[in-house]
Amino acid sequence: MINKRLLVKNLLAHNDENSFYDKKRFISIGEKEGKAKFLKHVCALANSNPKNNSYIVVGVEDEDNKIVGVDFFDDSKIQNLVNAYLENPPLISYENIQFPHLPEGKVVGLVTIRSNGKICSLRKNIWKYYGGSVFFREGSISMRKVFDIEIKDVNSETVAKLEQHARNNIELTLDGVIDFINNRHANLTSHYKVFKEQFVVCWAGHQKKVKGQEYYSRVDIELINEQVKLFYSALDEISIDYDDDSFTILEYVQLGLGKLQNYYPLEEVTITFSENGTYQLNSKLVFEPPQYDKKTLHHIFNANQAVLEKLKNNIELNAAEKHDLKHLPDTLLLCYLNGFEEAKELMENARSLLKSADQKVYLSLKETLRIIRKVTYN
Repeated sequence: MINKRLLVKNLLAHNDENSFYDKKRFISIGEKEGKAKFLKHVCALANSNPKNNSYIVVGVEDEDNKIVGVDFFDDSKIQNLVNAYLENPPLISYENIQFPHLPEGKVVGLVTIRSNGKICSLRKNIWKYYGGSVFFREGSISMRKVFDIEIKDVNSETVAKLEQHARNNIELTLDGVIDFINNRHANLTSHYKVFKEQFVVCWAGHQKKVKGQEYYSRVDIELINEQVKLFYSALDEISIDYDDDSFTILEYVQLGLGKLQNYYPLEEVTITFSENGTYQLNSKLVFEPPQYDKKTLHHIFNANQAVLEKLKNNIELNAAEKHDLKHLPDTLLLCYLNGFEEAKELMENARSLLKSADQKVYLSLKETLRIIRKVTYN
């Protein structure tokens, strides 16, 4: 069982970027350019390392390898993105790796890429890359290749050694459990559960009971053995169920207009553990968005546009507009879910504006875009 935090350290210590490993300050797959560059690197790493894993480490400064972290990113449907744009797509996963020195909510992203042994190429045009393009790694650069296209195995032994040096042990696991419960979440209700005598899952959050069902908010869930953060949210509420073989998270999202707010199930994630020391993570979108009158939403959309325009021009908001600003991410989400496609672009463009204007609204906006991402990829 690989301790992913040790693996990241070993990758960063192993020279610079190369044909089986890349590092990024951040990735942005919410826009065409960022999505295209990410797919290019995935394609190149898959072709350059056909018989073993390749990795992209996210949240690291390029110049000095300083670990600065990125926001928690729970895009469980990233495989859908790769399948849609790549021919012979590799298996891919994105994991959030906990590092003790990073602030709450910040992690290091670890993208694991496993080739299927065949030439990977772009299935269709995206940004400035043409369908049919094949990419390989040339040192630390992902390059398009036209002639002499052949996948060669040159890294299997090196990658195997790196992964072997990142194997977990009992001391690291126990230290991780104690740190999670006693240090990082001393002020929250914390639990742990051991599965198949090997896997330790810890979770913490504000706990409450409604009609006999337990719910958690401000939740942090980690698979301690691998130092992988399975779920993190400062806002949303979840319910947790488990038995001897599996651990299930059902995430809820609060939606509504004015005081008429309800919780709607969003996504169910189940981790199933096996006796052979492996586990599988499956997610299922269970979201049924509420529907509202289009005229009402059109009025709300225009009001939000006006508020953002005032912020952009440094014009002071009145009391009603300040109230609209507070609920802007939630109401724009409702607009998007009811067919207002332009609401997503409006939110994307408002990120930098809200980050400087109101930190609480900015955090809410990030959560809203995360929900849209989930819905879109499904």
